[in-house]
Amino acid sequence: MATKKTAVELIALQCSECKRRNYTTQKNRRNSQEKFVFSKYCPFDRKHTIHKETKIK
Repeated sequence: MATKKTAVELIALQCSECKRRNYTTQKNRRNSQEKFVFSKYCPFDRKHTIHKETKIK
């Protein structure tokens, strides 16, 4: 079945160093069109790294 398009969508945050998706969050497409970039802790690298927005498959 097709899913309904809503203003809020689920996104994943991918580590820029190890390329793993460590976090998920919600994003309102109407209020923020640009991609999210956060500095978050990566448990695999054991340090804070840049995490960028990617789609959840």
